[in-house]
Amino acid sequence: MTGAELKAQARAQLGGGIFKNEWLTALAVCFIAMAICSAAGGLLSGIGALILSGPMTYGVAYVFLKQSRDGQPMNVADVFRGFPEDFGGTLLLGLLSSLFTFLWGLLLVVPGIVKAYSYSQAFFVKVDRPEYDWRACMDESIQLMDGHKMDLFILDLSFLGWYIVGALCIGVGTLWVYPYHMAARTKFYEELTRYQMR
Repeated sequence: MTGAELKAQARAQLGGGIFKNEWLTALAVCFIAMAICSAAGGLLSGIGALILSGPMTYGVAYVFLKQSRDGQPMNVADVFRGFPEDFGGTLLLGLLSSLFTFLWGLLLVVPGIVKAYSYSQAFFVKVDRPEYDWRACMDESIQLMDGHKMDLFILDLSFLGWYIVGALCIGVGTLWVYPYHMAARTKFYEELTRYQMR
């Protein structure tokens, strides 16, 4: 599926307009996750953000993937599912994927970017396979992204213009772009999993 098709599906998932209920709910989900991680970043020299980013990222992935599949309205409360369901597992997944990406980035920028894309599906995998530990999620993500990292990079790059326009709107516009971007990444994951099953 092309990037344009994935983006079209993402817009449809969000109701087709930036002021539709689905889009605004998705915006609320993303804003809550970002606000909590940002606020936690001020605690203990950023350690708070490291602790919370894994569970919150899992929650965002869960909300978008569930809504993409069942077509039902998003439940904002689901953004916190990472805490009761598997706090330790999502914490480790967030910490270690960030750590490994950082360590690869110390070698050169490009290897760090490549690894970031290799691990990019790990939280979606965790949603689908809650019994997986952090290593299994990362390994599955690496396998899914084998030969597809450039595809996701191009998809991400296609949002650059949207983010620039959003930034020009006093930065507030980026709040509407991120849910669109996240929905497109969710569709990308679903396409990857279908591709692997062929």
